[in-house]
Parts: sequence; C-alpha cells; structure tokens
Amino acid sequence: MARRLYDWVLGWGESKWGGVALFVLAFAESSFFPIPPDVLLIALCLGNPRRAFRYAAICTAGSVLGAVGGYAIGYFLWQNATGDYTGLAEWCYAHLFSLEEFLGVQAKFEQYNFWAIFTAGFTPIPYKLFTIAGGVFGVDMWGFVIASIVSRGLRFFLISGLIWKFGAPIKVFIDKYFNLLAVAFTVLLIGTFVLVKYLM
Repeated sequence: MARRLYDWVLGWGESKWGGVALFVLAFAESSFFPIPPDVLLIALCLGNPRRAFRYAAICTAGSVLGAVGGYAIGYFLWQNATGDYTGLAEWCYAHLFSLEEFLGVQAKFEQYNFWAIFTAGFTPIPYKLFTIAGGVFGVDMWGFVIASIVSRGLRFFLISGLIWKFGAPIKVFIDKYFNLLAVAFTVLLIGTFVLVKYLM
C-alpha cells in the first residue's frame, strides 16, 4: 500500500496540476498523510528546474499551514471534555505513531520547545507527531509557526536549490544522503547554540 501511495504521489509530477498537488500533499503530510512532500517536490523540480524555488515556496506554505492544522487537531479534537482520548487519537496511535512516542514528545517540548519543532521539521522525524502534540500540549503558537517556517523552508529550499544547481544527477545524492545530512546539520546547529549559551 505504501508503494502504491508513493507511485500515486510521484505521478502528479507529470500533471499540469502538479503545483496544486504539491501544496495539498505538503498540507496533508504535516498532520496525517504518510508520504513526505519531498518526493513530489523533487519530481516537479526535475521536470522544470526554472520553477524549483517556486515549488519550494509552495511546498513550504502548504506544510506550514498543514502544521497549523495539525496543531488544531491536537488542541481541539484529541481529547474529549473528560480528558479521555477520542477515536481520532486512537486511530493515530494505531496507524501513524505509538502512544509511547507521542507521550515522549511532551518532555522534548518542555525542555526544547522551538528546537523540538525545528528538528522535526528539518529531519526525517515524523513531523505530524510534533504538530499534533504541539496542539495537545499547548505550546506557544507563534514559536511553533516560526520554527515550522524556518525548518520546513530550509528543508524544501535546500532540496530545490540543489536540483536547480546540479540537475538530475543530484537526485541520487538526495535520495541516498539527505536524511543523514539533515540530522548532522541539525545536531551541529543546535550544538553550536548550546555551546554559545554555556560559553556566555
């Protein structure tokens, strides 16, 4: 099923509605859809490199708005009036992420806040887990949005920029190493800020 979804997403790269599909996919992936928008973003950029940064902007906008949607799901629909989990929460635990993973995010929010969202938005960590959890735990909305814009924008503009600069050959590199490089970059960035904080 995952493979069929992947192929279906990839198929939009050859459609005249590819930009619209990219926005919808990026929006959905931030709250519930399992296939990341990078797949379609890469296909569209390869098909028309001159529009690479436009596609990155579309993808970023859809993803950030979807993150706000995920936040709203967590804030308004995750628990009922008595504080018990709703059917929506149970479905997500069964299909998207585990209860243990979800509860583990709370500690990360309490300790890191902005960096928790940034890390999830830029690296392969399931972003939807953090957007929904952000609403459930009531994290600061403005910090949440800013972290989403920065992390998602960096991720998508970096991918588009690489394809714009190097063309089709860079696709193999992105497929093979991007997730590893994203994690390394995030660790280095956060480590630098932590180091500056302690030195000051």
